Amino acid sequence: MKGLDFIGDIHGCRQELHALLQKLGYEKKKGMYTHPKERKLVFIGDLTDRGPDSVNVIDDVAALVNDRIAYYIPGNHCDKLYRYFLGRPVQIQHGLETTVAELHALPQASYQRIRHTFMRLFEEAPLYLPLWKNEVVAAHAGIRKKDIGRTDKAARAFVLYGDVDRNGQRAGQLPKRRDWVLKEPNGFPWIVYGHTPVQTPRVFRRTINIDTGCVFGGALTAFRYPELTTVDVPSRQPEQPEKFRTFEQTENLSAYR
Repeated sequence: MKGLDFIGDIHGCRQELHALLQKLGYEKKKGMYTHPKERKLVFIGDLTDRGPDSVNVIDDVAALVNDRIAYYIPGNHCDKLYRYFLGRPVQIQHGLETTVAELHALPQASYQRIRHTFMRLFEEAPLYLPLWKNEVVAAHAGIRKKDIGRTDKAARAFVLYGDVDRNGQRAGQLPKRRDWVLKEPNGFPWIVYGHTPVQTPRVFRRTINIDTGCVFGGALTAFRYPELTTVDVPSRQPEQPEKFRTFEQTENLSAYR
């Protein structure tokens, strides 16, 4: 199997995505990025919302997946956008309002095309994705090793939204996210996830969070497997340091090489 490049939460930051692809060695030919060593991309969800160019990020990722250059798994923002396209009642907040504004600015034919493109991408995506002979698993908000193989309602909620504590949560308020990796055994497979913005990739017990908050002024990060290295490009978005979370329990990635 060729090498894998996992890419964290893009959130509509298309310029940073293209810069990261180029830094990773992907070359654009006939409008499509490919890698000379046939590496594959793995997008770990939250393609849209908050950033400046969600619609074109959808197009980019869908094209890469259709050409079998990339894999995609959904995130919680993807799940919400899908429900929006279905016409279900969703709250247009927490970033969805930026994507909806982009969609409303499109001509009707373009709106219907992007709706179809995204819905197909979402419907054909696995909830989470084991790769490299099951040595590494991509899961948007993480997945407990004991739950790998499950796709029930509880597993789906954990993978998309994380280990959340809703006690005392008020209407419209985001729930508190528990630090789920503290209870994970330190063994295979690797779990690659995002969802919770951190200033630098957080490694702990063979889990790595690569959501480095591009949309909040941090960086867009890729995790390379099996090399166990990271590559990033700086964000072009305004800095919002209050959006990042810090953790005391971290490890050095080089210890696993």
